[in-house]
Amino acid sequence: MINQTPTPAEVLGVPLVYSTRGGVVENVHAGHAAVVSASGELLAEAGDASIRTYMRSTAKPVQALPAIMGGVAEAYGLGDDAIALMCASHQGTPAHIEVLERMLAQTGVREEQLVFAPQLPVSREARDELLRRGGGPRKLYHVCAGKHIGMLALCKLRGWPMETYAEREHPLQQEVLRTVAALADLEPEAVGCAVDGCGLPVFALPLWRLALIYARFAAWDAAAGPGGAKGASPAGAERAGGGDTAAAAARIAAAMRRHPVLVEGPDRLASVLLGDGNVVAKSGAQGVFVFALRQEGIAGVVKLADGGETPWPEAVCGMLEQLGLGEDVVAAVRRSLPPEMVNDAGQVTGRREPCLRLSRIGRG
Repeated sequence: MINQTPTPAEVLGVPLVYSTRGGVVENVHAGHAAVVSASGELLAEAGDASIRTYMRSTAKPVQALPAIMGGVAEAYGLGDDAIALMCASHQGTPAHIEVLERMLAQTGVREEQLVFAPQLPVSREARDELLRRGGGPRKLYHVCAGKHIGMLALCKLRGWPMETYAEREHPLQQEVLRTVAALADLEPEAVGCAVDGCGLPVFALPLWRLALIYARFAAWDAAAGPGGAKGASPAGAERAGGGDTAAAAARIAAAMRRHPVLVEGPDRLASVLLGDGNVVAKSGAQGVFVFALRQEGIAGVVKLADGGETPWPEAVCGMLEQLGLGEDVVAAVRRSLPPEMVNDAGQVTGRREPCLRLSRIGRG
């Protein structure tokens, strides 16, 4: 259970990003940030790195681990594109739906078995085109459809009840909880649990431990590939299944990097970062974003107190600049997601600027 309930003032944190209009500061986006090594060392923070935070969709690569370790990909012939969709907050484009429909056909999971209600695509272009063609909502358009198909496929493979797969006490969700706890170096009872937007359990843990999970995913991914990585030993894997966990995590991270647009969509920060061969990244609802550098074996996480998303790119760029890392990554982010804000008339009205100040804790 969550053993600390943050107050509103504690959640507010410290200024991370501000936006200007006409040279005047118009908005300030506050929150918390942390930088962690794969070995579990908290390297830097802004605000409170220990603030209790719901993982939201940043949990998806971890939620996919039981299915990958359980042999779902081999049993049903799922490729890396399907693994990427199991970790995705997809935008409902034709490319996403093509893979999701193939996953249904390969696994035998039925669309109506997904626990949530039918949706329209998140992508405005995909939604407008669908409506022009006379289409309507369906469950595959839900941003979490791939994750749910993967979970149902594992239930089918193991003979677990499929009707109750989303319930907290279901064997699948208990296995996911144990996996989250182990990767975060926590006991399961120390992990908070509530209900996510898609109907599954959602887990809460100290913010820096979310970064720790991603640092380990990235380090294991790097260790599995050419050249290896500094600090890329399977630290932390023993409690979550040993080398099998590291291998499965590396496979998941590699699939996300091979199919960055499937993980989220064009012009999404996570997809831009995943397009760099050295980064593993994922967004979550209500202001949570996490990224990891494979070669360096470290990860950063940001939680915006207002639950927004638009400040993420500058928060991430500000963290990387202060760490003296990822110059090419920062340039790529600002090319794809410029800090300038443009109005409906095409005029630049202001810009977003990072103002977070990382306090160094480890490594000097």
